[in-house]
Amino acid sequence: MKKYFPLFLLFVMFSCQKEEKSVQINALFKADIELVLKEVSLLQKGISSNQSQLQLQQQFFKAHEQYKTIELLSEYYFPSVTKAVNGPAIPEFEENDGKVIAPEGFQVIEELLFPTYETQSKEELLKQIGILTANLKRIASIAKTNTLTDPHVFDAMRLEVFRIITLGITGFDSPVAKNSIPEVIPALQTIQRYYTVYDNESEEGKKLSQLIKNGIKSAKSNTNFDYFDRAAFILNVGNPLSRGLYQAQLRLDIPVFDEVRGLKTTAATLFEKNAFNAEAFSGFPDYKTTPEKIALGKMLFNDPILSGDNSRSCASCHHEDKAFTDGLEKATSFNGKAYVKRNTPTLSNIAFQRTFFGDSRVNYLEDQAVAVITNEEEMHGDMDAAALEIKKNKVYATKFKSAFPKKDISAFEIKNALGSYIRSLSNYDAKFDRYMRAETTFTADEKAGFNLFAGKAKCASCHFIPLTNGTAPPHFDRSESEVLGVPDKSGKLDGDLGKFLISNAPMHKNSFKTPTIRNITLTAPYMHNGVYQTLEEVIDFYEEGGGAGLGFNLENQTLPTDKLNLSDLEKKQLIAFMKTLTDIK
Repeated sequence: MKKYFPLFLLFVMFSCQKEEKSVQINALFKADIELVLKEVSLLQKGISSNQSQLQLQQQFFKAHEQYKTIELLSEYYFPSVTKAVNGPAIPEFEENDGKVIAPEGFQVIEELLFPTYETQSKEELLKQIGILTANLKRIASIAKTNTLTDPHVFDAMRLEVFRIITLGITGFDSPVAKNSIPEVIPALQTIQRYYTVYDNESEEGKKLSQLIKNGIKSAKSNTNFDYFDRAAFILNVGNPLSRGLYQAQLRLDIPVFDEVRGLKTTAATLFEKNAFNAEAFSGFPDYKTTPEKIALGKMLFNDPILSGDNSRSCASCHHEDKAFTDGLEKATSFNGKAYVKRNTPTLSNIAFQRTFFGDSRVNYLEDQAVAVITNEEEMHGDMDAAALEIKKNKVYATKFKSAFPKKDISAFEIKNALGSYIRSLSNYDAKFDRYMRAETTFTADEKAGFNLFAGKAKCASCHFIPLTNGTAPPHFDRSESEVLGVPDKSGKLDGDLGKFLISNAPMHKNSFKTPTIRNITLTAPYMHNGVYQTLEEVIDFYEEGGGAGLGFNLENQTLPTDKLNLSDLEKKQLIAFMKTLTDIK
């Protein structure tokens, strides 16, 4: 027994040491919560004592920047409360109970203080600060009994880097005040404070600390939201930092979670070739994609046997050379006498979404395939009837046996094969991805265009990078919709009510899922109704503030209504960047 005692002692000492580090992190976190509460209290006092607009705005900046010191762990451990603290200033619809939840938190307060503070908003402002204070105190209370672990802390640190890249420098949570760049500083400083608890002596640790200092210096050197060099920041700070944290975790023998997520737990950066896991978006083990299913799905995709009269296949409206669109405003209906309701969406790079169709009515690719096949206006087919016909085909019988060795040919196998094929159409290897992996370079216009996309033009606050769709980072667990105010061909507000037809929630009138803009140069015409033929027209629509800029009285518009003030050169640069999202040769 004695010979094992030293090993046992070492184990205990090592365990205590590890626990001590996470305890230190927790102490820092709890102290920072109190500092946030202090700054919010000062803002409340300033409003109550009728301080000047400038004083109140400056105090708001202090409070929100202090919030960034707790964001890392607050978002990780208490996401629902944190959403109430710093979520978007738009209502949220709870689909399970059909309730609309009013927005609250920092972003609501920001809209009451910026760009100007109207004194008649004082009562509402104090009410919102009271709600914010209550939610912060709730986090403080839960934090007292919350136990941190080293793997969780490292996971949270990398997710915070991803959050800075995708939501921070893009202005997602400072849409009116546009104070996003200064807020990068406290977020990075928190990562540095936490990391040095684990590694403050090694050469690798010193290099990582210096990298963070460089990031802070970069943010301090140019705090102007419109002109911050986001491309350089991601390449020189963001990506090396997330990779460095991942490598440090391995070097320190801190386990990496073996967990199925949309963004893999092993993704060193957001832009790795295989950073995203399509299986995490498919939902069910039986849906697992295999090469055999993909090959079978491709056959079925191109075969009119799935339609009601064997006259139309999926490929009839989804052409590979057009990124699986058809180049039409709207496709002709099945009977050839009318048009389908909406523009044919691309199938390229759509696997990493949580909902499908413009109105978000289904959650999985398999269900999307069934909905199209059985729709009277599109393919007018019957899944069970198609299965009976396919069984008669010897080639298909062999293919199905290879793809589904333990199952018969049925509607399930057909839809799963189609879903598997469509999932395989997402590869994320465009010039943009290679640039972010430092495998190629951008022209000056392409780089300027990306900086506009993620900055002044506000594109990335809805088309989140790197996927450039509405699947919200850094967890990529939900797909968002927006109310833009898209016109019809006559210049009036388009009559398609979108998501409202599914939810019956007034806030969803004219709301449509934010689609991917991968291969955007191949997928004209644009918008859910195909109203715009060129990217220039689309940019002009956003330039004017969407439907509001066209004079539509759309109270629930979620797109910012202010003009972007893009120059002609900036519009061309924006298009130059969007061309780098093409990955179909």
